[in-house]
Amino acid sequence: MIEKGSTYVVMGLLNTDSIAYAAGKMIDEMGGNVIYSVQSERMKRIFFDRSPNLSDEQKAAMRFEYCDVTVENEVRNLFDKTGPIDGVLHSIGFANPKTCLGDTMYTPAYEDIKQGFHISCASLATVSHFALEKMEKGGSIVTLSFESQVAFPFYNWMGVNKAALEALVRALAREYGREHVRVNAISAGPLATKAAKSIPHFAHLAKTWRQMSPLPWDVVGDKQEVANAVLFMLGKYSKKITGQTIYVDGGANNVGGVLLPVEKPLMRTPAKVAAKKKADADAKKA
Repeated sequence: MIEKGSTYVVMGLLNTDSIAYAAGKMIDEMGGNVIYSVQSERMKRIFFDRSPNLSDEQKAAMRFEYCDVTVENEVRNLFDKTGPIDGVLHSIGFANPKTCLGDTMYTPAYEDIKQGFHISCASLATVSHFALEKMEKGGSIVTLSFESQVAFPFYNWMGVNKAALEALVRALAREYGREHVRVNAISAGPLATKAAKSIPHFAHLAKTWRQMSPLPWDVVGDKQEVANAVLFMLGKYSKKITGQTIYVDGGANNVGGVLLPVEKPLMRTPAKVAAKKKADADAKKA
């Protein structure tokens, strides 16, 4: 999926629990070059440097740049430093949980609403504009979304931002197609990340997925499945896909209502079920 020697900018790294890190790690393992962007040196020091999951040597081997996506000059400076690139992962989103998430949509905190839209949606246009200049052979831009076709409790203005983000993906895909640059979104199911912890009643979303998803959904383990989809969309096997929102959510977006008891995912994989049946049959023969 990722060609050796290719270079990708992975934006929005917070810690090793993030989708950004999972995707960047896979790019590195496949022989690609990864440039991580973090909002600020302070954020890196607080959240990433304290991670116990990596050694000091592993951290030192990673390339970091700092970029606040609400400051255009910082975005410009980031891509001035990268040299030619093959793609970008825009793993960035924020809305003040005290004003933009919670029990009610209404808030008089209009500056917070605008800030959330700027970071979670409009920043993709800024990033794409400056990244385009570095994609000399074309490339791929991928952003991360969350089911925006329906309303979830407590998600409020972030749900609005994600709907706007997916509309922006379509607009950018139309504009940049002539440059052989494709733009897509991955809509993931709920995942236990640092960002998710700021969503009020995140456990409710996780429970909702257990009730709706035809495939079993693991809010921790399936982070890797989302990263797999990100790499597919960044890599060479998705060259004719653009303007799309690809759902990696266990199929929950297709389901009306909750699953009936008979429809719920088995705790065992089909292979294990078959092996058990064979073992039972052999035992009867004996």
